[in-house]
Amino acid sequence: MATQWRVFADAVALVRALADALCAEAAAAIAARGVFHLVLAGGGTPRALYAELARRGAGDARWHIWYGDERCFPANDPERNSAMAEAAWLAASNIPEEQRWPIPAEYGADEAAMVYADWLARVGDFDVVLLGMGEDGHTASLFPGHDWGMTADSPDALAVFDAPKPPPERVSLSAARLSRSAKLWVVVTGAGKRDALRRWRRGEALPVAVVQGRQETVAWLDTTAWSAGD
Repeated sequence: MATQWRVFADAVALVRALADALCAEAAAAIAARGVFHLVLAGGGTPRALYAELARRGAGDARWHIWYGDERCFPANDPERNSAMAEAAWLAASNIPEEQRWPIPAEYGADEAAMVYADWLARVGDFDVVLLGMGEDGHTASLFPGHDWGMTADSPDALAVFDAPKPPPERVSLSAARLSRSAKLWVVVTGAGKRDALRRWRRGEALPVAVVQGRQETVAWLDTTAWSAGD
C-alpha cells in the first residue's frame, strides 16, 4: 500500500490536523470495539501534539498507551519518551495509569525488551502508531545497519545496542510489530529531514520505509521538510 504524503504549511497547522485525526480515530475505534490502542513517539513535534491533546482533554479509560521505543535511562529521566509524554499530556489526562504502558528500559535493553514483548503479546493490532523519522531515515530505534525485526517471527520488541546516536542502549518495537497497526502515521518536520525524506520517496531501503500500516501509511509533513523532497 502506497504511503500518503500530507503536507501542511507549518508544524502548528500539522499538529492541529493531526490532533483532529487522532481524536477521530479514537472515537471510531471506541465505537467499534470499546477500546483504543495508541503507540506514541518521541521528539519535538510529537511533544507539541501531546500538549495539544492535553489542551483538548483527550483520553479516557478506554484508551491504552504504548511506546514505539525508549532510551535505557532511569524511569523518570526527562530524556525518556515516556517521561516527556507524561509531562506534556498523560499525567493530567483521564487515561488510567495502569493503561499507560511505558517500556521498562531502566531494566536494561535485553530484559526490558522481553518484558515489553510479554505485555504486547496480550493485545492485538494497534489502532494508530505514531512515529518520527531521523536524519538517517531511522524510525523508533530501528537504525540503518541494525536488525529491524522485519520477519513474521521477529520478536515484538528488540534490544538495541550500539545505536549511532546517544544513548547507545535502547529498546524498540520491531518493524513487524509496528506494522501490526490499522494506521501508521509518520511525523516529519524541519529542513534537517529533507534528504532522508527524499531518499524515502525514491524507494530506498530505510527503516522508516519498511513499516506499513494495514489500512494506511501516512507521512505528515511540513513544507520545510517537503520542499526539497520533489
